[in-house]
Amino acid sequence: MATAISSPAQVLLSGNEAIARGALENGIRVATGYPGTPSTEILESLARYDSEHYVSWSPNEKVALDVGVGAAVAGSRALVTMKHVGLNVAADTLMSVAYTGVRAALVIVVADDPGVHSSQNEQDTRMYARFAELPLLEPSDSQEAKDFFQLACEISERFDTAVLLRSTTRLSHSKGMVTLGTIQPSRAKEYEKNLNKFVLVPSNARVRHEKVVERTGLLREFAETTELNRWEKGSSEIGVITSGVCYQYVKEILPDASVFKIGLMNPLPIHRLRNFAASVDRLLVVEELEPVIEEQLKANGIQAEGKEYFTRLGEFSPERVRAGFQKAGVLPMPKAPETAGAAAAVKENLFRPPALCPGCPHTVPYLVLKKLNALVAGDIGCYTLAVYEPLAAIDTTLAMGCSIGMAVGLQKGGDGTRPVVATIGDSTFFHSGIPPLIDALYNNVKITVVILDNQTTAMTGGQEHAGTGKNLRGETARTVDIATLCKALGAGFVEVVDPYDVSAVFRTLKSAIQYDGVSVVITNRPCVVSPATIRTTPYAVTAKECNACQMCMNLGCPAIIWTEEMHEGQHKVTIDPVACMGCAVCGLLCQTNAIIPLAADPARRTV
Repeated sequence: MATAISSPAQVLLSGNEAIARGALENGIRVATGYPGTPSTEILESLARYDSEHYVSWSPNEKVALDVGVGAAVAGSRALVTMKHVGLNVAADTLMSVAYTGVRAALVIVVADDPGVHSSQNEQDTRMYARFAELPLLEPSDSQEAKDFFQLACEISERFDTAVLLRSTTRLSHSKGMVTLGTIQPSRAKEYEKNLNKFVLVPSNARVRHEKVVERTGLLREFAETTELNRWEKGSSEIGVITSGVCYQYVKEILPDASVFKIGLMNPLPIHRLRNFAASVDRLLVVEELEPVIEEQLKANGIQAEGKEYFTRLGEFSPERVRAGFQKAGVLPMPKAPETAGAAAAVKENLFRPPALCPGCPHTVPYLVLKKLNALVAGDIGCYTLAVYEPLAAIDTTLAMGCSIGMAVGLQKGGDGTRPVVATIGDSTFFHSGIPPLIDALYNNVKITVVILDNQTTAMTGGQEHAGTGKNLRGETARTVDIATLCKALGAGFVEVVDPYDVSAVFRTLKSAIQYDGVSVVITNRPCVVSPATIRTTPYAVTAKECNACQMCMNLGCPAIIWTEEMHEGQHKVTIDPVACMGCAVCGLLCQTNAIIPLAADPARRTV
């Protein structure tokens, strides 16, 4: 465990680490969330400190927010973390806590993912802030990430509201110097029962809605005076309104421009922005994703330019911001290099799609499902990579926990010519897969559910969950057994299979899709790389025995590669001993016994 650091000190922290530090320095007592890139490291960083705060992973983001709201109502400061799509899961609670308010600070950190680095969409959390009428703060570097947490706590308690703190991938994972403060002990207020405030029956909700409107008016007044919003005077020719990490790019590209940096994104300081606009000859807005600022300016009669030069698509960078200013005529256009087309062609030729890891226990189930011609509804996790060749075994992937429900729809709405299968990971199953399984069982739909249990939340780095037997701090916790749970829900066909046993997987899945009703198949091998790498004796290829049948290449294993040696017009293969995890699956598929453990005869390995 890390020890507490007292002021004064400066350390290099990522935005996520800085947010965790800000929580500690402001007496957070309860911290919950669900792992999701780019937000995951906040709670992981918090758990490394020796302190009295409660920190835990919840099954999903709504449960996490429920816990956080409960702590704030009890009188303790609370932190809830999630990525942008997780806010969709928590939205029901979010819209209601906007009505109830809080007793102690409730800070909801949401990390957006412009550029879709590890997500299924690019939604903009600022839209949620406007929808729920909640204040939203947006830091631009690690120091502000820590400092804004304190301001979020103060705003939450001053205005009786939950506060959104928005990060993005670039801020979450970039590092900067941070001046530390002193870690504060958590404090709990004495509980006060208040039915009118915290029980949202219709008669109370109508009154609480009035409080929301009143609070928004007070926050608008606050936005006009707070130092969270900063006017940096420069040239009167160009004025730029921006926020978050885009502020850093604007200052780098146009250091002499007048800049209005928005730290409190909702509500906007419209009067100050109007005065800023009047002080410059031309006003541009630089904001990632949606034109949230730009549209509000125009709605208030303030002439501004933005999305005609700065795209709604993807993550910004200094280069993209520079290109936007060039398109707007603020900077001269560059001369196109003569080799640009050739460089682009080389880049395209070098592209290799992502693949499941060598030895991944998810590979064989998808290989078999493809062989069985199954219509597969996939889910969110690293196993989504089975959509790519050569596995190419997934038909749909939508959002967390959608696979089982979609499988029901695919079966009921389809022509019945192909077996319908839902694949879902263990963490995703606990997150939002249980209710749709209940729906399938309740309606006795003929589908197969394959739960790919690799005993971790692999895609975000190997976090614990309700089925791992450990909590976020690594302490022993109660384990929820997936097979027992499925049987308790009423599943009549529940089988557990070793995914490295190719023939067993084939037999089990074939029987499952023939079952008249909901069948559940659970694979039971741990992830080979997360949280710790599992490696056994690597395998090798006997060159003279390999007949280039390409059977092993159907696995899509990155450790298996082609050689220059040919047989009947096909390339033979070799195995990278450094990449190979020793799972032995390729050896089971090889019909000529050309693939054997490297230790058996190292001289037989192809080169």
